[in-house]
Amino acid sequence: MPEKETIERAKEDEREGKSPSTQAGEFVREEMHHVREGKHGARSPQQAIAIGLSKARRAGVKLRAPKAGRASAQTRTKAQRDIRKGQSSRRRKPSATRSRATSRALKREPRSSESKNTLARQAHTAEQKQGSTSRRQAAMKAVRTKGKTGLKQAARKAASTRQRHQKAA
Repeated sequence: MPEKETIERAKEDEREGKSPSTQAGEFVREEMHHVREGKHGARSPQQAIAIGLSKARRAGVKLRAPKAGRASAQTRTKAQRDIRKGQSSRRRKPSATRSRATSRALKREPRSSESKNTLARQAHTAEQKQGSTSRRQAAMKAVRTKGKTGLKQAARKAASTRQRHQKAA
């Protein structure tokens, strides 16, 4: 069950008109924190991300299932099930036995999957999978949605990064 603050942050993102993936990011962030604080483990950063996305879909974030060929059939089926769960108003009490089994299995997983290095590696590979066009589009959208102060901060950050890179070269 996601924490109240996480759901609230995702709802705020929705009100601000941010994309479903940004809203889902709040749930992924929460999952990363859980692993870091030792609540449970994850075999890899990808597993933690998958758990977060599943929670987001069940919380009602309008995040589509991955397209065929992008993920395994099993992942697509699970995502579709999560979407249906998130849309239904009827809430069933989860099976205690199943919940216990899941949390015990996750507790046995390593905590090292959320170290800075593994997360950086995951981010890098994810970025490489995307084309330069989609990266540019994401940057352009960020410019549109950041607002004046956000743009100012981003410009300052870019300038300091450029300076740092020039000194290194």
